[in-house]
Amino acid sequence: MSERDTDGARIAEKACETLAGSIRGLAAYHLNACVRCGLCAETCHVYQGEPVPENHPGAKVAKVAGYYRKYHTLLGKYAPRFVGAKDLTLQLLDELIETVYGRCTACGRCGIHCSVGLDVAAVIQTGRNVLAAVGKVPEGLQRTVDNQIETGNQMAVPPEELLSTAEWLADDLKVEMGDDDASVYVNQKGKRALYLVNPREVKFFPLSLMAAAGVFHAAGESWTISSKVYDVTNYGFFSGDAQSAAELTRRVVEEAKALAVEEIILSECGHGYRSFRWEGPNWVREEYPVRVRSVLELLDEYIVTGRIKVDPTKNDERVTLHDPCNLVRHGGLSEPQRRVLRAVTRDFVEMTPNRQDNFCCGGGGGMLSMSEYGDRRIASGRVKADQIRATGAKIVATPCHNCADQLLELSKRYDLGVEIRAVVELVYSSLC
Repeated sequence: MSERDTDGARIAEKACETLAGSIRGLAAYHLNACVRCGLCAETCHVYQGEPVPENHPGAKVAKVAGYYRKYHTLLGKYAPRFVGAKDLTLQLLDELIETVYGRCTACGRCGIHCSVGLDVAAVIQTGRNVLAAVGKVPEGLQRTVDNQIETGNQMAVPPEELLSTAEWLADDLKVEMGDDDASVYVNQKGKRALYLVNPREVKFFPLSLMAAAGVFHAAGESWTISSKVYDVTNYGFFSGDAQSAAELTRRVVEEAKALAVEEIILSECGHGYRSFRWEGPNWVREEYPVRVRSVLELLDEYIVTGRIKVDPTKNDERVTLHDPCNLVRHGGLSEPQRRVLRAVTRDFVEMTPNRQDNFCCGGGGGMLSMSEYGDRRIASGRVKADQIRATGAKIVATPCHNCADQLLELSKRYDLGVEIRAVVELVYSSLC
């Protein structure tokens, strides 16, 4: 046997082991559940943007299910052609990469409209788990995971840059709020809350961080950021690398303990909320020692309890809301942001459809990290662009930085002429 054949056999064996470990319980049901009715095609933004057979959710499920049937069903072993069963060869694993990373954001919309309740996103995640285990994650996405593991954040922003940004933001905040006590707190032990942010806020959009700091100051909040562990994102979740995802989650928990905080507040990030709030305890196999909430829930609390005073006329233009898939459809958090936006804007309108039925923007699933799928990503966003245009809104609020990046591109490509804002930015601009 040649060296290549030996490597291929080793990789295939590892892939089979990972597949077996990912199909317990309901996962096995989902791999067998598709009845090929075709209804899911109408719900998929990728298929709507590029209606080719390879983008059909049923076809994507069949691709992953074929491997499962080969190794875990009698018909797959003895009559593989009859059930579409296939061996996990190197060639087929390479073909699977585009299916589960490049043709699906795992947004889950097709699953809620499936006639038999098939969780397509879970099947796609199984495929990603297999590929991550054998080192076949697309280069850009893997680089982002490596950055997080090696440097503590996905953009490899050094701690010194965070500290410098926090310092000048604090100076600006003092002037803007007319209060010398306003600040951006970093590495402060004993504060009530540890605030996790997207490194994008430090590197490219610091005004989002400043807005949060301003709202926290107005509310009299006790809070801090850690220069060591501050990244709310978790790209191990996107890549299918549960070991890296668990390590990133564990670091946050340990930092919360070290800083003796009472609560972890997650900034506006769809997958950051889902991965830390819901997936994280399963990865680390223990309950968190402190409370975990989205900043959206905290903003809602501030307004409802009167801790901050807001004037909706300060946000006078029409505003609509994009629902991030991992925050709303998978995370169950849909109402706090709506209550907040109704309180801080004069003219808030919903997209149609909205909440769990809302379409993915196309930027989820780590898609923004994989430049090779850029054209398909933008094409898949046409449905979202049409949704936005129909509202007549001038501002799109989105509580997710990945979504914000995608929506900025969509606005340019489809000539929407809209401004993309974080919810906390609109709250800050409405403060009395």
